[in-house]
Amino acid sequence: MGTDREASSKRAGDAGTEQREVPGEASDVTASEKRHASRDGDDERAFPHVPESDDDDDAVIVPDADGGASRSREHADHARAGTIRADGSNVDETSTDSCSPDTCTCGEKTQAEPTADQPVATDGGDANAVSGSSPALYSDGAGVANVDEMGDLGDLEFTEPAEAVSQDVYDDAPDTRVGVPEGVDLDTPAYSIRSEMNDIETPDEKTWFMELDEAVIDEGRCIQCGTCVAACPSDSIGIGDDDLPKLVKMCTGCSLCWDFCPRGGLRYERQWKITGGEDNVKGAGDPITEFSATVEDDWTANAQDGGVVTGILATLLEAGEIDGALIATESDEEPWKAESYLATTTADLIENAGTVYNQTLALGNLDLKQWEHKLPDKDWDDLSLAIVGTPCEIEGIRALQDFEWDYQAQNEGVRAVDYTIALMCTKNFNYYSLMGEQLEEKRDVSPAEIGKMDVLHGKLLVYDHDGELIVEEDIENFHDAALKGCDECADFTGFCADITVGSVGSSDEYSSVIVRTEQGMAAWELTEPKLEYHDLEDKSAVGKLQGWDKKKAFESLERPFDPDAPRFIDYTDHAENYGTEVNPHDQGH
Repeated sequence: MGTDREASSKRAGDAGTEQREVPGEASDVTASEKRHASRDGDDERAFPHVPESDDDDDAVIVPDADGGASRSREHADHARAGTIRADGSNVDETSTDSCSPDTCTCGEKTQAEPTADQPVATDGGDANAVSGSSPALYSDGAGVANVDEMGDLGDLEFTEPAEAVSQDVYDDAPDTRVGVPEGVDLDTPAYSIRSEMNDIETPDEKTWFMELDEAVIDEGRCIQCGTCVAACPSDSIGIGDDDLPKLVKMCTGCSLCWDFCPRGGLRYERQWKITGGEDNVKGAGDPITEFSATVEDDWTANAQDGGVVTGILATLLEAGEIDGALIATESDEEPWKAESYLATTTADLIENAGTVYNQTLALGNLDLKQWEHKLPDKDWDDLSLAIVGTPCEIEGIRALQDFEWDYQAQNEGVRAVDYTIALMCTKNFNYYSLMGEQLEEKRDVSPAEIGKMDVLHGKLLVYDHDGELIVEEDIENFHDAALKGCDECADFTGFCADITVGSVGSSDEYSSVIVRTEQGMAAWELTEPKLEYHDLEDKSAVGKLQGWDKKKAFESLERPFDPDAPRFIDYTDHAENYGTEVNPHDQGH
């Protein structure tokens, strides 16, 4: 139970080419013909404001650069030479009869401002139809804001520039919405806007981090193993300040975080059978051999139950079988808070011997770049690591290794794990609930006072730095501090591990050791000369606690427990059993 610091988790294609006319080269079609050609290619349509002329386009009226009256390229000084009508004919500007507000293009006679009884049509409609009065004046657009009717720039008022802050040129706040139509809600829509706009639903076969968040993390069922972090092929999942998985980049919907979660899509009891054989669903599993063992050395005083885990890892390091072991260390900032740590020397291992009773999201710390300064100078593909963790963490790493996916930053670390050691575990704790609420607030025991913690014979034992017992209570009294997802676990003895180590079934200062695989047997044989050991003292104690753990799990599981069913559980099936949203995206979550 818990995380063993001693070895547990402590520190185009030519077809699409467009033919274009090259400037200067002959063309069979004139520019005028192109402008007037219809889509059907036969009839010609006169476009508004385009003068029709048999000559070249020198007669096209273009605006003066100073914003004054329009002029033509051919008649630049039309104030003296005359004005060009819209139909292309000349008008003598000295004739007041020929130039009127309706025909003037020179700017000399502009439309007068409308009077109170003269309506203005702004949409091309008949303003007289509204008032039934005198002819309307038409306003074509909003006009120019900073010039008068003659195009002259008037006096401008400039805003003094702000210093050291963004310029505020608004009377209201910059994000104030103006002109919002009545009855329109412009608040940012929920994600469900996708289905509302497209009339589609999220495909059931595509599962997102949001589903994992909805069904496991938000429900308090996360066991903080870190498998989802390791599984993500886009490195989109990190670890939040609350020690829970958190989305740090856009989710791609690959489904892997869901598939490999031991409380989500991974049917963990099926993984036992895949890893350990047919008998791994009965009793204490299918061990090769079992021992009660202890290490005979001075450093074992601070170790847990004889220091067997530390002894095995140290032996593997010394023999060159591994380059490091991912264990747990105590945080420098928060006493008795576990953090992942890669031990690469015997001194590292001895310094971190002991047990810390909270998770480290160990599998989320398999990014070898964070340990690069401690690793030997060799190709990462040639590295070999051991990992110590709770049964759920070992289930996760085993499942990940069964598939040749690219796990991005965690990939080399996942592939490098060659030895797995599981710690017997009935439940683990939320650090802040156990150390803060239960011990410090309710029992007035500061984490700084604690020298050692243990769980034996169904009791939580807390000692001070002098070895004096200061807390001895039934573990059930601390149930509120336990991770809720632990209740669903039936894997007390780490069925997927190479070796399982714990205290149940052995006397004080001895560890119970279950060797399950040939890899585990190789590690045991290397370590055997350093151990004092004998047959497991009380096999029935291990079996009874395993049975009790299964019973509690069967009461808590909302889904069927079936070692013969497929390894992965569809989110829709899980949601049906647990009552969670099938498509939380479409529910606006």
